[in-house]
Amino acid sequence: MALNLQKAEFVKSAAAPDALIRDALPKIVFSGKSNVGKSSVINRVLGREGFARVGAKPGRTAHVNYFKIDGRAYFVDLPGYGYAQVAREEKARWSRLMEYFFANMEFSLGVFIVDCRHRPTAEDVTMAGWFRETGSPVVVAANKRDKVKNSELQAKLDTIRESLELGDTEIIPFSARTGEGERRLAAFLEFAARGGAGA
Repeated sequence: MALNLQKAEFVKSAAAPDALIRDALPKIVFSGKSNVGKSSVINRVLGREGFARVGAKPGRTAHVNYFKIDGRAYFVDLPGYGYAQVAREEKARWSRLMEYFFANMEFSLGVFIVDCRHRPTAEDVTMAGWFRETGSPVVVAANKRDKVKNSELQAKLDTIRESLELGDTEIIPFSARTGEGERRLAAFLEFAARGGAGA
């Protein structure tokens, strides 16, 4: 049975390791910079405008948010990173929580969202390393593809692949605005929710 992506419910926000969900349902982890459009990507895939909060000011949420999808899997929305105006103490708390998460939590698929327009940042490189160290499957959604000329796209994707040392990891040119890449990403989500590792 196909995963009903529109059947989604918010479950909880976890601000500390002991609040993270550890049950047996597959978990699909979304991560990206504060201003990369992560919530917009999630909303696009779910077909639920405004479901995952789109903040006017990035970097304000340092919680791990859990959404149950069709009763069969979780979308795990990690806190955005790299926003300069977050207080040092909050950055440190975020770092500790993320280090714990990647060292201790199992997940079925990582969806790593980057900006199609720009070379990945140092924080992106760190996040790619954390994903890589888990050994879990990862797909990269290169968001804001609608803002990149067709003639420039491949060079942008090559830069992302090289900078993040992605190897043969799939990069999906994605646009939360137009829906480009949505069906391809949904195929990965569907497979992961069934307990698989890719598409």
